[in-house]
Amino acid sequence: DPVVDLRTTFGGGKTHSMLALYHLFSGTPPRELAGVEEVLAKAGADVVGTPKRVVLVGTKISPGNPARKTDGTDVRTLWGELAWQLGGAEAFELVRQDDERATNPGDALHKLLKQYGPCLILIDEWVAYARQLHDEGDLPGGSFETQFTFAQTLTEAVDASQNCFLVVSLPASDKGNERSSGEGQDVEVGGIRGRAALQRLDNVLNRNALNWKPASAEEGFEIVRRRLFESLAGADAYKQRDVTARAFTDLYRRERQEFPAACREADYERRIQAAFPIHPEIFERLYSDWSALAKFQRTRGVLRLMAAVIHSLWESGDRNPLILPSTLPIDDPRVQNELTRYLADNWTPVIETDVDGANSLPLRIDAEVPGLGKQSATRRVARTVYLGSAPTTAAAHRGLEDARIKLGCVAPGESPATFGDALRRLAARATYLYQDGARVWYDTQPTVTKLAEDRAVELMRQPDKVALELERRLKEALRARGDFQRIHPLPQSSADVPDDYDARLVVLSAEHPYAKEDQNPAQEAAGTILETRGNAPRLFRNTLVFLAADKVRYQDLDDALRRHLAWQSILAEKVQLNLDPHQAKQAEVQLNAADDTVAARLPEAYQWLLAPEQATPQSPVAWKAIRLAGAGALAERAAKRLRNDELLVMQLGGAILRMHMDAVPLWRGDNVSVRQLVEDFATYPYLPRLGGPGVLCGAVESGIESLTWATDSFALAEGYDEAAGRYVGLAAGGVRRSVLPESRALLVKPAAAREQLDAETHSGEKREEDGDGDTSGLHPIRDDDKGDDGEAAGLIEEKKLHRFHGTVQLNPTRVGRDAGRIAEEVVAHLASLVGAQVTVTLEIAADLPDGASEHTVRTVNENSRTLKFESHGFEES
Repeated sequence: DPVVDLRTTFGGGKTHSMLALYHLFSGTPPRELAGVEEVLAKAGADVVGTPKRVVLVGTKISPGNPARKTDGTDVRTLWGELAWQLGGAEAFELVRQDDERATNPGDALHKLLKQYGPCLILIDEWVAYARQLHDEGDLPGGSFETQFTFAQTLTEAVDASQNCFLVVSLPASDKGNERSSGEGQDVEVGGIRGRAALQRLDNVLNRNALNWKPASAEEGFEIVRRRLFESLAGADAYKQRDVTARAFTDLYRRERQEFPAACREADYERRIQAAFPIHPEIFERLYSDWSALAKFQRTRGVLRLMAAVIHSLWESGDRNPLILPSTLPIDDPRVQNELTRYLADNWTPVIETDVDGANSLPLRIDAEVPGLGKQSATRRVARTVYLGSAPTTAAAHRGLEDARIKLGCVAPGESPATFGDALRRLAARATYLYQDGARVWYDTQPTVTKLAEDRAVELMRQPDKVALELERRLKEALRARGDFQRIHPLPQSSADVPDDYDARLVVLSAEHPYAKEDQNPAQEAAGTILETRGNAPRLFRNTLVFLAADKVRYQDLDDALRRHLAWQSILAEKVQLNLDPHQAKQAEVQLNAADDTVAARLPEAYQWLLAPEQATPQSPVAWKAIRLAGAGALAERAAKRLRNDELLVMQLGGAILRMHMDAVPLWRGDNVSVRQLVEDFATYPYLPRLGGPGVLCGAVESGIESLTWATDSFALAEGYDEAAGRYVGLAAGGVRRSVLPESRALLVKPAAAREQLDAETHSGEKREEDGDGDTSGLHPIRDDDKGDDGEAAGLIEEKKLHRFHGTVQLNPTRVGRDAGRIAEEVVAHLASLVGAQVTVTLEIAADLPDGASEHTVRTVNENSRTLKFESHGFEES
């Protein structure tokens, strides 16, 4: 087509295209122009012609001042300039009268092109020239209307000729139907007058012209590479390029869920090779996003930016395999200037605060988190987001998706999760970074993040609020108690930790963190609680284990707690703060993120178990510090670790119990009560730390049931009759008895038990010989040893008892607990016997010195009837 409309849709590329045509037809040998020989070969031609060349640049020609040429010719109009460049004064004579009168030359143009062709006519900045014309025609260059009549005549004349080529550049927008209407952006076309000129020229050219768009992103690879890099030399260079491209595409396929789908296609490897050493994502962002800016010239702008980038990276000795969006040195003033010259002035503080620079937030985060700082992950994320979002703040779909951010950051050998973590941390603290679902972008308006940051700082002066939130979160995290009977979170003093028999976990407050120092606040606080309860000495010290926060890690937890409270307060005041829907949604997202952060940092902070130990009764109490690791709830993890280290015993055998009783010793003479043993094990740190009294009772039951009790365990007696000098209800070996922690039953040394059993056996035999059948002193033997005199030596058959009765007084404040224990430990055993008929009656007697109110009487009577009491009632006295 002889008429070509260079659509500068992306604000650039036209100048390079016109220069290429100008030099192509300059008579320069093809071998001296890169790529021309390939074009000629495809066209089947050997040489390029040398037509006359005309260049009309609207910004260089004044419609109000005639131009005096070297031969003395005065030129006033574009058609006069066109004629003079084609053939000097001789050609100018064909249009001289129309030039003087500023009227359209009409058929004179046809004669001009026919007589002085072949020719190449290049017209640039025509809109800039036309918008200066007046409607009245009072300028030497003609009127506004005449200009477009000339444009129509010129295109028709070129179209009718056989040897002329006209190339015109026009600015246009890339916003939907604005392209067809010809309404460019004001900044390029020049306001209302410029838009009108553009529309008129657009209508004229569309009749005959072939619209041609400048270089695509793919072609941009080649342009930038040729202009800024030398060609790769040698097979080795191409090999390194191909290895790099394959490493990146292998990463994208291996981590397919982390990157855009297009990166997994076979063609993407070819794109990396074509763009090498620049990653295609840079061109994608520049040609798709930045080129939409009116001031950004598509080819020239990309070349200017990449020249500054490459120079900066070369100076710094950058050794990255490719130039990625994340490696653009935005902190370099030269690069930053290229990235802000097309934007509003208020983008500079955004970069300095939240993107890149000596005092920027990404650098601080990288310094605070070594795992991120090692790869400058936060800084790289910020650079990538800026490149992909700064030019799109007014677009419908702003910013970048998470997958594209990782595409701009991650290199082979790096984990995408690292950059995901960096993005989360940055989004939680940045002043100008917005997030909506998977899309993230920078804007010049501060987000509510800044407000949250300020409130989080204010909370440093309100530690009580943070402490209350910590207590709430700890209680929630400690609902699963593991093997601990009770948990005491954040006691204010030793008086808040009861003195009892069962094993308990005491969680120390943040005021007493653990640190490997001589002055250890956690150990000092734990020692105080271990030794005292309020103002009194603590009796049962072997029941306590302590959980403390790491001094360094707690700072991260405290920061997360304050941020959570800050976002919580913002959401609570969203009406008063007049938050728009997007800001409210952002606050919700950040609150959820802060909540997750607290949940993650809580076990990271509370990681130290402090367990008191004592090697011997004479040794001082020492502290064993254990670092918790692994998954699971806090208390469950602590209990599991203690069990593994044998610092918490949940099951004890009778033989082991006997061993400890002999070693200390725990015997009081020939016996010791169960209740005393419960107290001993709860008291002395040199004994095993039991999960609770039930563990000891289980060991006692196991010991008296053992057939080797005489050597390995002990016997059990209901009591000792001082007057008779004998143990009452003495039993051992194969006997199953339920033992309660409060029981006053006695564990008896085997020697003493054997002596009594032997004496009673001998006495029984003698009475039998004398005909006395009284067997009141006889004791049980194993069921499978009936009549066996060998293994059952010292044991005799149990006397059959057919009735049981018992009365017990319950604690009125703990009736449910006590009744449940009685049901399990007494009633259940009786009811399990074949044919047993068990009756349980609850008797209530209450003395009320001040009398019962009418409400109490009514409530108790009504509830008694509902619960089907056999009898009930109140009395006057």
